[in-house]
Amino acid sequence: MTKISVIIPAFNEAESIAKVVEAIPECVDQIIVVNNTSTDNTEYIARNAGATVVNESKKGYGHACLKGMAYISKCGELPDIIVFLDGDFSDYPEELTKLVQPIIDKDLDFVLGARVKHLREKGSMTIPQVFGNWLATSLMKLLFNAKFTDLGPFRAIKYERLLALQMKDKTYGWTVEMQLKVLKQKLAYIEIPVHYRNRIGKSKVSGTIKGAIFAGVKILFWIFKYSFKK
Repeated sequence: MTKISVIIPAFNEAESIAKVVEAIPECVDQIIVVNNTSTDNTEYIARNAGATVVNESKKGYGHACLKGMAYISKCGELPDIIVFLDGDFSDYPEELTKLVQPIIDKDLDFVLGARVKHLREKGSMTIPQVFGNWLATSLMKLLFNAKFTDLGPFRAIKYERLLALQMKDKTYGWTVEMQLKVLKQKLAYIEIPVHYRNRIGKSKVSGTIKGAIFAGVKILFWIFKYSFKK
């Protein structure tokens, strides 16, 4: 039986986190919400919804993901697959089964949930997000012959492959770092189209000028770093 763990980084997601946890399919064995310096009731609500909550005192998406991984590494029975998704209810957690199926059935290593235009709710992605995704994936195609079209947060990966990636980024570059390392290590991957809706609450990255700029810089940093790395 395939064991699946979910990691959900969460910063002030009290309005949405219960919806996310409750919508995750029953095939999942472990739901970990990483409370990343929240000042609201995210931790309390996530626990009440049935998730395991761990706290990360260093702010940053990558910090939260790494904290979730560290917690899993100390669990008795390790998972076969790790799924990452956001805590703002913009992803559709019930589509998790679509992401893990190619790993289970076809022995793929990595599956990305691609937020394709015809499945996106109007306004769910900002113009900087759409442009940033296009630029990043175009560069990856040019430099690495990649087939990615998105840097979406909803993704599934074999646990052992995730460990082998030796993820480092602590903030905005986490998603692109993972995809670049998937390419560098020649892992078997695929994109699956997923639905995407307007998030609950305000975005902490794309919703601010500072966040959008820092995210863009981090993404370009990782791409050019790996383009010159042998």
